[in-house]
Amino acid sequence: MDTQTIHMLIQQGLPDAVIQVQGDDGVHFEALIVSPAFAGKLPLARHRMVYATLGERMGGEIHALALRTLTPEEHARQQATQQQAR
Repeated sequence: MDTQTIHMLIQQGLPDAVIQVQGDDGVHFEALIVSPAFAGKLPLARHRMVYATLGERMGGEIHALALRTLTPEEHARQQATQQQAR
């Protein structure tokens, strides 16, 4: 498994999402997913939405996937906070 494949799978399931995937060893990955579809959902529900895009690959080809799931508004607030801290 590679980052580009994970990106493509998530994008297919969440077409409006902005996605960044990292991971160099082929089994452990980190992803930032920003999507308006996450609005009003708790983190567990957001993660389930992402896992659904990956199907049986989770726990198999993808051993571990650390997720940050944000709405566009949450992401903008985080970016603004980070810039203020600089």
